[in-house]
Amino acid sequence: MNYRAPDPVELAIFHSAMHSIAEEMGAALRRAALSPNIKERRDYSCAVFDGQGRVVAMGDHMPVHLGSMPMSVQAAIAAIRFAPGDIAILNDPYAGGTHLPDITMVLPVFLPGRDQPHLYVSTRAHHADVGGRFAGSMGPANEIFQEGIRIPPVRIVRGAAVDREMLDLILLNVRTPREREGDLDAQIGACRVGEQRILQLAAKYGMAKLDELVDELLDYSERLLRAELRTMPAGDFIAEDWLDDDGVTDDPLKIRVRLRFDPVSASVHVDFSGSSPQVAGSVNAVRAITLSACFYMLRCLLIEDAPATEGILRPLTLVAPAGTIVNALPPAAVAGGNVETSQRIVDVLLRALAKAIPSRVPAAARAP
Repeated sequence: MNYRAPDPVELAIFHSAMHSIAEEMGAALRRAALSPNIKERRDYSCAVFDGQGRVVAMGDHMPVHLGSMPMSVQAAIAAIRFAPGDIAILNDPYAGGTHLPDITMVLPVFLPGRDQPHLYVSTRAHHADVGGRFAGSMGPANEIFQEGIRIPPVRIVRGAAVDREMLDLILLNVRTPREREGDLDAQIGACRVGEQRILQLAAKYGMAKLDELVDELLDYSERLLRAELRTMPAGDFIAEDWLDDDGVTDDPLKIRVRLRFDPVSASVHVDFSGSSPQVAGSVNAVRAITLSACFYMLRCLLIEDAPATEGILRPLTLVAPAGTIVNALPPAAVAGGNVETSQRIVDVLLRALAKAIPSRVPAAARAP
């Protein structure tokens, strides 16, 4: 079969339409939320996914959320047999989450005449308290059980009706139940906005054309990144940096990365071997965070309006050894891994990248 290049104008319009859905979801979430954490600090993210859980469009929101959300969406798809009107909720860092205060909701979008979800929309928001030993759910901890309620992929909405038993279970385990309920309602509403906009888009294009454009958008992102990787110098570029300590001992913690660019295959290999083992404190990062940092680095190589889709990850091979601070295993505490270690992982990636393309990389967020 001969390859038929897509209409670039049509693809650009579709890209803008999908991006606007994620942006409108974020605006709806912000307006409806009760907490300053979401309404004013804007610690939330929204995205659109295809039927396989591959990200198709992201709002201009939190990078650490957006790069890891696909793993949560895929965990929900694997765990739940969705029916129309359902919405899943989860915050488990070991199921694609980041840390427990970041609660994710996943809504399947069923198109007319289909008995399987055709696309998904998802919201993630940082809640001001999800229980645990300390108010704010971000204090010192030695295991994840001390950090708050841990929610696996479960339904919070069934057939368009809120599952009050599940909601009450969550609210009983937090210090600010009224505010939490308001913010969770806002996330449900934002998912509904995304669902309606996708249904409108499907009515405009039809299912076959919609699928074609989704696949082309993913491929387009991949082509953009591979074109950029072909310009990279071949070879290995190694960098390391340190966290001062984990809050339990005074031992410094190393994050080490090796970037290997192969311009011939237009691929990149990222290897975090040599990073410190996971620790007793809460600065451990789960694999989803490390993957998110890699996504951010690769996205920074592209032009500003390049589609932020799953296609960007296709040229990437990631090695993050299990049981290290860049891929912690249960029951490691992880609250600080999302806010501290994630930024240091990005710094180390950019430091290695600077050895390959020094004129294009900014200074680290914090001096070593």
